[in-house]
Amino acid sequence: MSDGTLAAALAAGGWAHTGLDLRDVTDKPAFLDRCASALHLPDWFGHNWDALADCLTDLSWAPPARGRLIVLSNWQGFAGAAPHDWSTALEVFSDAVGHWNGTGTPLRVVLALGDPEHTGDPLGGTGGTSEDGPDQPG
Repeated sequence: MSDGTLAAALAAGGWAHTGLDLRDVTDKPAFLDRCASALHLPDWFGHNWDALADCLTDLSWAPPARGRLIVLSNWQGFAGAAPHDWSTALEVFSDAVGHWNGTGTPLRVVLALGDPEHTGDPLGGTGGTSEDGPDQPG
């Protein structure tokens, strides 16, 4: 399945999807800023781990979707530069995935592997769903 086909399949299934490109992210503040931007987090997002967890487990601010997919790309630099913060980020994402398991609106977070210099969207699409526009949070 090509990347473009995956994006189309997600959209056709009503899944919101977004890419979280961590290129040039080397510390917690930059990571949280990138999350706020890429995931279109609400204005009340407090730029800390608890606030990220709150946003990922209370999606009342986000358009409805059958499921949500976040694809982290170019994460290797952040993981190497700030291993403790990377570990915390993974824990926050893992807890959010667990929160949505069995709810009928799952959240999935995947790490894109391969060339960390890849510049395109790992899904090959514009993000979002067929109904709610580009890059909706997941």
